Amino acid sequence: MTHKGKVDRRSLLAALAALPVAACARGLPDVAPATTKPLRVATFNIWHDAGGRWPVRRELLTAALRAADPDVIALQEVLQDAAKGLPNQADTIATSLGYPTVHFVAPEPEGAPKRYGNAILTRLPVIEVARRKLEPLDDYRTAIRVRVQSTAGPVDIVATHLAWQPEAGAVRARQVADLLGWLPGDGVPTLLMGDFNAPLDDPGLADLSPRFASALPPGAATTTLNPAQGHAPRVIDHIFVEPGAFAVRDARIIGDQPVGEDYPSDHFGVVAQLERRA
Repeated sequence: MTHKGKVDRRSLLAALAALPVAACARGLPDVAPATTKPLRVATFNIWHDAGGRWPVRRELLTAALRAADPDVIALQEVLQDAAKGLPNQADTIATSLGYPTVHFVAPEPEGAPKRYGNAILTRLPVIEVARRKLEPLDDYRTAIRVRVQSTAGPVDIVATHLAWQPEAGAVRARQVADLLGWLPGDGVPTLLMGDFNAPLDDPGLADLSPRFASALPPGAATTTLNPAQGHAPRVIDHIFVEPGAFAVRDARIIGDQPVGEDYPSDHFGVVAQLERRA
């Protein structure tokens, strides 16, 4: 029996025995301790309500995302349109999947009957949220940053959707520069996700290097654009990680298989499992 004011000798010995292990562990792993959980993230361009099959595609989207089981989801081409009786698509998907938190950004003001933009869904605690209209403003592009609390510490998740025209490399470069200049720079690890409308070798994305690298390894995907919807194969949907902060344990395409004649979208999604480096 222990008494008030005295230390349990067995507890003290156990604590002292653990000290060398903890001290030695600092120099060994390249990822965070085993008490942390991998962070799973996904990005998907959902193609708004195109094709006249939104109710069907919505079910396919939610099925693909449910199977991937990400902690955080970035969505692009999210629409809400009161005239069509269409509630915010990100809210609808979040409700179907059971995600408690949705944050949305669009160039249109809050309360507008029609809004079109990007969203982040998360089941992790949210620390802060920031939104931005990207330069040049006449291209109506936006970004949203949600700082979440992962088991390894805070992480900034950024979702965006850049200029689509093949010849718009200079516009994408300006959008990337504006995006990078907007990020806090306070040492919190950052992930960039979304539809960048450009492959990795596009000059418009050059400024992302060397800070960010694609989670998808070379050759892991031939396209994130759906050829069944008439697209030429290109990988333009990306999850960019800071290699010094995250080890990529898995990255792959999702939503690339039809059910009957229907696909979730005219894009495929990308999912990645990441571990925070110690």
